[in-house]
Amino acid sequence: MKNYHLSRHPSFYAVGLSYKKADAALRGKFSLDIPKIDALILDAKSQGIDGMLVISTCNRTELFGFAQHPYQLIKLLCHHTEGTVEEFQDVAYVHKNHDAISHLFKVGTGLDSQILGDFEIISQIKQSFYRSKKNEMTNPFLERLCNSVLQASKRIKNETELSSGATSVAFASVKYILDKIPNVKDKNILLFGTGKIGRNTCENLIKHTGNNHITLINRTKEKAEAFGTKFQLSVKDFGELQTEIRKCDVLVVATGGQLPTVSKAIVHNKKPLWILDLSIPKNVADDVMELDNVTLVHLDQLSQVTDETLERRKKFVPHAERINYEVKKEFVQWLETRKFAPVIKALKEKLKTLKEEELDFHAKKVQDFDSEQADLVSDRIIQKITKQFANHLKRSEVDTEESLQLIQQVFQLEINPE
Repeated sequence: MKNYHLSRHPSFYAVGLSYKKADAALRGKFSLDIPKIDALILDAKSQGIDGMLVISTCNRTELFGFAQHPYQLIKLLCHHTEGTVEEFQDVAYVHKNHDAISHLFKVGTGLDSQILGDFEIISQIKQSFYRSKKNEMTNPFLERLCNSVLQASKRIKNETELSSGATSVAFASVKYILDKIPNVKDKNILLFGTGKIGRNTCENLIKHTGNNHITLINRTKEKAEAFGTKFQLSVKDFGELQTEIRKCDVLVVATGGQLPTVSKAIVHNKKPLWILDLSIPKNVADDVMELDNVTLVHLDQLSQVTDETLERRKKFVPHAERINYEVKKEFVQWLETRKFAPVIKALKEKLKTLKEEELDFHAKKVQDFDSEQADLVSDRIIQKITKQFANHLKRSEVDTEESLQLIQQVFQLEINPE
């Protein structure tokens, strides 16, 4: 691992915080929207960090990248968010090299999700990789790692029932509505925010309640209209938010705003109102709880929802972990191969130089020397020799570092660090 790519970046780190230790308020301080992610990646690039993956969801914020010390990544995160280093250190985790790789596999396959088997995260990892690629901050290691995690995720979906049924924040919110709110089919529902979580919640509501009294509001009305047309839902302007809240029985808030939009000041409902805040950071101010007829439920409370299907999923965890182990093992083998590839390449070049010297010598000394045939035979021998060395280095019982040094010394190889 330490030899990967550039010597000035000896270790691969994962630094982050999640729902396990950080509550919604603290996670909100460290959340990153797309402009902030781009700014952080470009900042990392300017500091010479080679490769960066940034994941920011409602449940976690994590940075993966190569650095001399994890504090480089922690400092970047704190600089581009509202959180402080002290706050981060109280709840943070830092994983290095193989532990960081294992962590990404666990996160990407729903084994570390707030709701077990929640596979929303894999699409977020894909988006994170595309953002890094757009900013020219990926490398072969990160690309191969993300593809391997994606492969493990697909296998777990196909070979286990870890993700049987709906498992997501959207599922948890709809389950809460179905369990807690009577006659939900006849209730007026307002969805504020039509991002991915909002859309998924809305689709689940329509599917499980048969309710068509759903109104959509989004800061960008066009996005709400594009989604609303699909399900023939009413769409209102952002300026009508206060009026529409007054009409509704259930308000689902799933926005990406950095500050609360819904507060006590704009809620004037005389009838009971249930508010589900699916946003990180929170987009509903705590002061709405001062109102007698309002019930406010936040994401972290929703994520505690469990039922028989979630309990059943736990049985498939060992199988999912075995798949992760298998795919991760293949990735590590590729990594080891990549580690010695420059030495094998240099060895091949050295043998070709020796070959050319010998062929040139014999061409001058031997009459009617068949240079073409000799060249062909020599290349085949070189291929077999380098393959023997490569196979030796791949063996698990071999000390790769020691063998690489010996090969370099014996053949006096010059290795290009790139």
